[in-house]
This record gives sequence, structure tokens and C-alpha cells, in this order.
Amino acid sequence: MPTPPWWRDAVIYQVYIRSFADGNGDGVGDIAGIRSRLPYLKSLGVDALWINPWYKSPQADHGYDVADYREIDPLFGTVDEAEQLIEEAHALGIRIVPDIVPNHSSDQHAWFQAALAAGPGSPERERYVFRPGRGPDGSLPPNDWDSRFGGPAWTRAADGEWYLHLFTPEQPDLNWQHPDVHAEFEAVLRFWFDRGVDGFRIDVAHGLVKDPELPDLAGASAHPFWDRDEVHDIYRAWRKVADEYPGDRCFVAEAWTDAPERLAAYVRPDVLHTAFNFDYLMTDWDAADLRTVIDGTLTTLGAVGAPATWVLSNHDVMRHASRYGRRAARKWVANESYVPAGPADLALGTRRARAAALLTLALPGGAYVYQGEELGLPEVEDLPEALLQDPVWERSGHTERGRDGCRVPIPWSGTEPPYGFSTEGGPWLPQPADWAPLTADAQDGDPASTLELYRTALRVRREQPALGDGELTWLDDTTPAGVLAFRREPGFVCVVNLSGTPYPLPEHTGTLLASGPVEGGRLAPDQAVWLAV
Repeated sequence: MPTPPWWRDAVIYQVYIRSFADGNGDGVGDIAGIRSRLPYLKSLGVDALWINPWYKSPQADHGYDVADYREIDPLFGTVDEAEQLIEEAHALGIRIVPDIVPNHSSDQHAWFQAALAAGPGSPERERYVFRPGRGPDGSLPPNDWDSRFGGPAWTRAADGEWYLHLFTPEQPDLNWQHPDVHAEFEAVLRFWFDRGVDGFRIDVAHGLVKDPELPDLAGASAHPFWDRDEVHDIYRAWRKVADEYPGDRCFVAEAWTDAPERLAAYVRPDVLHTAFNFDYLMTDWDAADLRTVIDGTLTTLGAVGAPATWVLSNHDVMRHASRYGRRAARKWVANESYVPAGPADLALGTRRARAAALLTLALPGGAYVYQGEELGLPEVEDLPEALLQDPVWERSGHTERGRDGCRVPIPWSGTEPPYGFSTEGGPWLPQPADWAPLTADAQDGDPASTLELYRTALRVRREQPALGDGELTWLDDTTPAGVLAFRREPGFVCVVNLSGTPYPLPEHTGTLLASGPVEGGRLAPDQAVWLAV
């Protein structure tokens, strides 16, 4: 029987490059910093690194505004350094999966600069979405679309035409109706596949194709720019490119959809390989809600032969140790920001986050670990307003603080900032003064630490034939409301107590791992355990 592709059950560690490790002392993380921490990542036990954009960029949206897809931004290093990173990671058995940003480029990209210079009606403008404005003098945007970062999704060029940007004005949307765009991105994929990358995470995978009529969103019969069926033809072509290369190259889609069935369309056998599971990420700490999402995920993705993926945090959302320490102010839905209700109880949030880690790593399929979650890092919610850098802060008129709180550089060692993140100056975002107990060095070797919980969980996950890809069976006959318990064969049971009372564990032959103390054969509230049966 052939060995399944690695991506079906991989644990992939997300590196937000500017906040991971600074190798040259300028206060911003870089490729040199990643290379210096490869032994740490090897000891953690992850299978691959997803690296946020490292391409040449003016950094208007911290790299998601790409000026050149074949160059590394000097802030992060060089192409030669990237190739060295890939080689060194491969030697340790770690794969490399960089971001690719196909929905938009930077306004400093050579194509967009040529489009501005060429003027209305030119071939250069056809690679983007330029339109005349509405109103007698064209002074109104072409339609009612809003930017995801606040304000209108249109900016007027000096010659009077408007261009589309679903994000910041510095990120003009590419026109995926144009053959040049298709050809360019397939060439970019080959450029990096030739240098050894193992796949790509696709940013805004659901947003490339727009209704060519550009209708107003209000009253539209189908969404004019999110999750349109035509996008799958793009990824079928990309799949063929990946299949030209050895080693099971893969894609993971960042695709926000309204229904699990819509997400499953992205991971059919001839389209992409995996997709982020945002429904799981956005689910509250509630047994019934989590069960519903888990079952729905496994059913809909299994119907198309795709593995599930599970993720608790990333660079765009509040860290889950802080989310789980309070209620949400309103139901969290796709394409809206999480709004917390009141201050976080971090002790409670940390207990739940540790239990959630064991739940996540026991589920069938693959998983993602966002840098610092293995250290138990909380959201930094008190960054001074003057230091906020996320464009959401300015574009929202200072009504949304944005995503900086989950992007604060992670602590490695020492008792005060920069905690080993940088060798010289301060980090690009300030670190809390009380993070000394959370550094990797402080937690190393401490069996009660979150770091050692993750290391042990990942080691057990590799050793247990029951874990990874496969199926689960719920233990419904013996499990009360508020408790999740399932079995995976051979001989493994995961129990998570989301209720308010201790739960007597089922019969077992041994305890493989627990998120907290298990006393008298009873699992305390907000704890999880892995059992051998």
C-alpha cells in the first residue's frame, strides 16, 4: 500500500516572519532568524513551516502587498538565503510552505506602475480592475463595494479612473480574466518549486475572480467577488503545475466560505489539497458547538476525499488563550473581527488552550500551530495606540485596533525585552514586561510547561498509529453533555471536559498525556487527556 502524502496529516508551524526571530539585529524577524531556530522547531516536532510573505514589498500590509514575487525583501534576506533555509530545513525533515498572494499586488509592482503611466484604455490597465467612476463627472466610485480594511474598495487615479482594491489602496486587485495574470503566477509557482519549496499557502484563495459586470453588492443575486465558482479553474491549472514536481507538492487554501460544502469544492481531487478550517477556529469553548463543527468538517471534506485541517490561532485573529478566557460579545462569523466581552481570565484561557491543543492534535487530519501558541502566549491587548501598525487601525478610523496584538515578537530567552528575539535593538512591536516566564528557555524541560505539553503531544502523535489521518468514533453511550470523548484505532481515546464538573474517566490501560493533573480517575473541568485503551 503506498505511503499517503505527507500533507494529509502534517502538523504545520506558522512563521510570521517579522515576529519570529531577528537574525541581524534590526528589530524585525528575518530568514537568518528562522535558520537559527531550526533546531528548536525540530525539537518541537513539527512537519513543515508555513512562512508568511517574504517577497519584496513596501510593507503597507506587512508583506501582503507584493512588488516582486521572485525577490525576497531585503528586510528579510535574499533568495540565496531562502534557498539555504530550504536546504537546511529539508536536512532536518522539515518542509517549507511559503505564502503566495494572488488576489492583489503592491501598487509599486512594475505592472501597476506601468498601468498608471499608460492611462485609460491601455493594455497595461487590463491586468488590473480599472473603471470610470459614476456620476456626471465620474467622481463617485464605480460601485458600492467596501474594502476589508475599512472605507471604499476603490481609489481614483490622477487621470480620473478608479481602480479596485479589496484591501488597502496600496494593494490593487489583479484581473484574473486576463491571460497574462494566469501565465505570470504559474511561472512564479515554478520559480519557487524549482528552488525546493514544498507547497504554497494561498492568501485570499476565495477572492480572485470578480463578476465582470461589477454589480453593486446590495441586491446582487450572487456574491460578486467572494467564492465564485470560476476560481476553481485557476486552481486546477495550479494543481497541474504542482503535479509536475516530485515530493507531493501541495497547496493550502485560505478560503472563507458560507458553508462547509462550499469549502469542500476547493479540495476536490483535481483542485487544491487542503484548506484552513475557519469554522473550527471560530467556534466557542462549547462541547455541542465543537462536536457539530468537527462532524460537519469530517463529513463534507471526507465526501471529496480530502483531509481535515484544524487550527486555533493565526496572524489575523486574537490568540486563543485570550479568546477562551471570556465570552465573545457577539457570534463570530466569517469576514468579521472577533469582538470579546470584557477582560480575559488568562488562567482560565490557558487551561482551555492547553486542553484545546490535545483535542486538536487528536482529531483526524492535519493541524496548524501558530508561532508562540506552544509557549502559551496570550494576545497583547494594551499596545499603545501610537505604536499600532496594522492598516486596519487607520482605515477603520481608529475604531478597530487591528491584528497587532497577535503579532508581537515571541520571547526566546532572558528576563526582559527583547527576550532574545533580537540581538541588539528593540523589536518592531513592544513585548510585555511580564513575559519572562513564557520564554522558550524558561519553559524548556519543565514538564508542567505549555512548551513541553506541545513537544510531548507531537511526539506521541508521531508514535501512535491511531493518530493523524483516519477516522474517529464518538463514545456517546458513556459521555454526558459538556464532555467530548472519542476513540481512534488502534487503542486510543481522547477525552475533553468542557463541563463545570469533574468527569470520571472511562476504563483505560494507561495515560499517554494530560493537559493538567488527573486526580482520583476524574478529569477536571477545562482539561483534556489522551488514554491508551
